[in-house]
Amino acid sequence: MKTTFYQSFWRTHFYAALFITPLLISLTLSGIGYLFYTNVENHLYDKYFFGESGKTEVQSIDDAVKLAEESYAGYTTNKIIELEEPYNTRLTMKNADGDEKYVFLDNHNQIIGGQDVGYTFSNIMRNIHSSLFIGGTVVNYLVELAACWAVFLLLSGIYMTFKAKVIKKTKQTNKRQKSRKFHALIGTIITIPMLVIIFTGLPWSAFMGKYIYQASQDHPTFGTPLLQQQPPTSDISEIPWATRQETPPTSDSGHEGHAVHHGNGADTVCGTNPYQLSVVKLQHEINAMNISKPYAIIYPTSEVGVYTVAKSSNTGVTGLDVSPYDETTMYFDQYSGKYIDKVGYEDYGVLAKWFTWGIPLHEGHLFGWPNKLINLLVCLTFLVVIVWGVSTWLLRKKQGMLSAPPKISQKVSIPFIIFMIILGILMPLFGLSLIVVVLVEIIIHLMSKNKTEVN
Repeated sequence: MKTTFYQSFWRTHFYAALFITPLLISLTLSGIGYLFYTNVENHLYDKYFFGESGKTEVQSIDDAVKLAEESYAGYTTNKIIELEEPYNTRLTMKNADGDEKYVFLDNHNQIIGGQDVGYTFSNIMRNIHSSLFIGGTVVNYLVELAACWAVFLLLSGIYMTFKAKVIKKTKQTNKRQKSRKFHALIGTIITIPMLVIIFTGLPWSAFMGKYIYQASQDHPTFGTPLLQQQPPTSDISEIPWATRQETPPTSDSGHEGHAVHHGNGADTVCGTNPYQLSVVKLQHEINAMNISKPYAIIYPTSEVGVYTVAKSSNTGVTGLDVSPYDETTMYFDQYSGKYIDKVGYEDYGVLAKWFTWGIPLHEGHLFGWPNKLINLLVCLTFLVVIVWGVSTWLLRKKQGMLSAPPKISQKVSIPFIIFMIILGILMPLFGLSLIVVVLVEIIIHLMSKNKTEVN
């Protein structure tokens, strides 16, 4: 039974590594690129981030928004991002096709220039990391599946290392055994930090992430507070009865966090309501409350919507992230500018707090340079583990053969089945892939059996 258990792990470990290694390399390299996106963008886009337009005339932020919308026909402003010095202010604009632009304003609120959001360095790295820059549900699932199987590879590697006492063996008679020992030793060292990186990344994955997010929404005390899910409304008596919308409001929380960062935020548009409070006056209210930069101002989405002022720990926007403890979402009446309510980190449930800490930890900016360097070291070490794993296989591989671990029994051990079921429950997409693997195994077995009978 023990031999069957080990053999089951070895064979599954081998085939899983064989198929997902290219994806794991892609995920790791793009993850390394994303770790340093703020540093790269500060140099690539220094003109936009820190430059000046050359114009000395000072204009209001509202006039700047109007000018930007005239300059970029078809685009409407939905966010104003106010950053700390020396960063310039930037506008987030969107057109009817969903394309986004950043437009940068200097300290006179004059336009410096604009860039396509989808082709910034951070978004290119993010799109490669999450969807191989191809996009689509199938690719997103494939990337998530690679992450899930990486969890299996790490855990099964730990089991085999200690079961076979690979590390304790001091006498290696050949290169393959030395390579195997090195692969096992380094893999053991990085298992825990690598699992942390993987499980802090899964909350925004396509399949598992959807269920985590839904659980956060369905159980406000455990996840996202109800006020953040259903933002308050502005006092509609501020506008004439004849112009009031009859349809229910569709306010967006405007939280510059997990949903927006991964492209799942609601579409928001700057209203043309003539009774709406100017951003200049709103900023007077913000300053009176001593709300410090950086923060994002999100326009109301309807005539009863509210201005949302958000500070987030995981925006994915250079210069906008704050400490998890400082994360907050505030709501202001769009007509009077009156402060209505807020949701802060202290109001979050366990799941929401996990997002708030886990995402910046995964992205490498939770505690500054040490976070980046630790993540970099783990990623580079993981690449070393992959390379040595492939090397170990090549050293035992016979020419013209796959040289997979031998299948010594047709039976699969019960402990192995239980272990895989537990992983399948924890990671549903992994569980579905196991069903496919079992079906393929059955088909191959039946074909082999029929071939044997014919012969």
